[in-house]
Amino acid sequence: MVKKSTGKWRMCVDFTNLNKACPKDFYPLPKIERLVDSSAGYSVMSFLDAFFGYHQIRMAEEDEKHTSFITDHGTFCYKVMPFGLKNAGATYQRMIDTVFRKQKGHNMEVYVNDLLIKSRSETEHLEYLRETLETCRAHNIRLNHSKRIFGAAYGKFLGHMVSARGIKVSPKKIHAILNMDPPRTVTNIQKLNGRITALSRFISRVGDRCLPFFKVLRGYHTSWDDNCQQAFDSLKKYLLSPPHLQRFQAHGQPAKGDIPDEGRDTQEVPTQPRAFYNTSPKRNCSTYSER
Repeated sequence: MVKKSTGKWRMCVDFTNLNKACPKDFYPLPKIERLVDSSAGYSVMSFLDAFFGYHQIRMAEEDEKHTSFITDHGTFCYKVMPFGLKNAGATYQRMIDTVFRKQKGHNMEVYVNDLLIKSRSETEHLEYLRETLETCRAHNIRLNHSKRIFGAAYGKFLGHMVSARGIKVSPKKIHAILNMDPPRTVTNIQKLNGRITALSRFISRVGDRCLPFFKVLRGYHTSWDDNCQQAFDSLKKYLLSPPHLQRFQAHGQPAKGDIPDEGRDTQEVPTQPRAFYNTSPKRNCSTYSER
């Protein structure tokens, strides 16, 4: 049994051997960053969650026996798709993509069992909600009443706070770093780097800020030193007021370029950095080839 964030318990069965025998379903899950970016910039949003989403898909009758598990009260098997199966996520995502194919990318973003309905006005939002609920009713998709938010100006979606203004990082992810003690071991530094990676798009010059940590993991430094501590303190200070990302709007005033006069000794030279060399992957994998 695994305790959920709500305090309730979730039953999990070890399907390791079964998963080894199952072929991989390569149906792709959506890119989280793309879904979050597409959700920002809307003034009215509703957040829905499918109730025990995986359990809303029935197992094929001939495959029920493969999900058998032993308890003190006997042997049982699942009649619905359980958590822990190798292809459960891909199977559910395929189903949800098929059911909401007319709304996805238009007035809805969906990742497995998390649904977000978005609109720019309350009137059209009611229409989109009606369409969504009618679709759920038609396909017998049940929603979790304790995790629904209707008509909100902002909310949490896939670990980010989205609103009409743009995207903010979840405070929970920030506090995970702010509440950390200085990591003195390689394992704890790896944990710190994992948390930094989750926030990387919200940290300007993240490679420069975190270079001392990377050097320890690469073996350039043998232990946590003053440079690491200084970088750690600087990172915490930066995260006290993280940036608010806004979606780029590809419209507005047209850009204007100046063309040099032929009679003058001038020229236009487009410039951009060749490469950044603060880490070995960037040194070894430049975007430009040597000529």
